[in-house]
Amino acid sequence: MKYFVFLIFKIFSTILVLLALFDFAYTSVFLQSSSRGKIDYIYNSKPRNYDVVILGSSRANNHFVSQLFEDRGLKTFNFGMSGGHLFEADLLLKLMVERHYKIKNVILEADLNLTNDHRADGISSKFLPYLHDSKTIEQHFLTEEDFNYLYYIPFYRYIVFDPEIGFREVIKNIQKEKTSALENEGYYPLVKHKKGNMKNNIASLNPLPHNKYYEEIKQICKENNINLIVVMTPMCENVAGMNYFDKVKKMYPEIHNYENAVVENKYFSSCGHMNDTGARMFTARIIKDFFLHPSPLQRRGSLKR
Repeated sequence: MKYFVFLIFKIFSTILVLLALFDFAYTSVFLQSSSRGKIDYIYNSKPRNYDVVILGSSRANNHFVSQLFEDRGLKTFNFGMSGGHLFEADLLLKLMVERHYKIKNVILEADLNLTNDHRADGISSKFLPYLHDSKTIEQHFLTEEDFNYLYYIPFYRYIVFDPEIGFREVIKNIQKEKTSALENEGYYPLVKHKKGNMKNNIASLNPLPHNKYYEEIKQICKENNINLIVVMTPMCENVAGMNYFDKVKKMYPEIHNYENAVVENKYFSSCGHMNDTGARMFTARIIKDFFLHPSPLQRRGSLKR
């Protein structure tokens, strides 16, 4: 019996040591990467200076054309991430501040994401290789239900989120294989000829009265003297429940409502995402209203359909 217990202990110890070694090896690879995506691009960077930083979900990533800002002499990068929530946008901004980025303006897309304050696993998992290396990331995940598993069990996070940060991603990092995420200063144009879903119903959506991560973004900008511009971006003509944007405006009057800045379906790739032509029209409007000596009325007003 004593031999059996010793054998089990030996097997368990060996597995634990192997997991710890794999954890160390994987993490070491991610700590050397800076060209696979927007998270490692920030995490493994030195201080950068930006006139404009764009944050949000795909409705930021596909809607703000960085080059149009650059053409106006505004150093810009679009850090919008498809599938991301405010949880991830908040953490990205925290990491930029931690790395002493100098940022004059943050444009935050905050409309549909105001309905939740939870993480998007597909995006948030990409922060997890740095969980033990960064107090900022550790603190951000601290209240998550699975934090103890992610933090204390070696290699657990790499197993659970294998599609995002597992073996294939490690190999691609070793090979220094780049993605399109950092092209076009972070902007991802939608230029497909075949349109996506051109009908949508958001009638059941309601913004949270207090979104933790939105409030944190506001506080970070205030503390670091960053001008925060928060906007709601356009949707196509066929959306039911467009009064959602009125609900947001009533609850958060500081958010600028641009849901009707571009409305014709020909400017959309899907109902919630403009194509490149629509994005350029929308970006030009934002630049005009906020960066070309805007009038107080332009800065204040909500646009009516």
